[in-house]
Amino acid sequence: MRSGQASELSMLRIAASLAGLLLGCGMSARLAAAELKSGEQVYKETCFACHATGVAGAPKFGDQKAWAPLLKEGQRVLTAHAWVGVRGMPPKGGRADLSLEEFARAAAYMARAAGGSWKDPDAKVLRHIREEEQERIKRLKAAK
Repeated sequence: MRSGQASELSMLRIAASLAGLLLGCGMSARLAAAELKSGEQVYKETCFACHATGVAGAPKFGDQKAWAPLLKEGQRVLTAHAWVGVRGMPPKGGRADLSLEEFARAAAYMARAAGGSWKDPDAKVLRHIREEEQERIKRLKAAK
């Protein structure tokens, strides 16, 4: 093999290694996203404890009348306020291990069960929820 061919072969091996590395990173990101719990899973593992029976005034799952004024608040506001803690609900529904995305999926799942049309949050919706979360925290601190 001539040195030009060896050099070309070496470059191809490097390119293949880089492509594999990049593909692996992309797959890791997709796998991580796939490992997030669905809204239904979070509801069944956590939210049902209060929302199935109405504990502490929690709107019952699927109760359109009880959920109507909450749905009017909008996905961003209701999710952010519930995430921080609101009315009788503890922050993050009492589950510190949940990600905001998982929590927001559960809120959307419950909203849909009550007649809302909320979709599972994408990056833009999550950003708006985070912005509302920060505003809510500021208002709560100012009220103290």
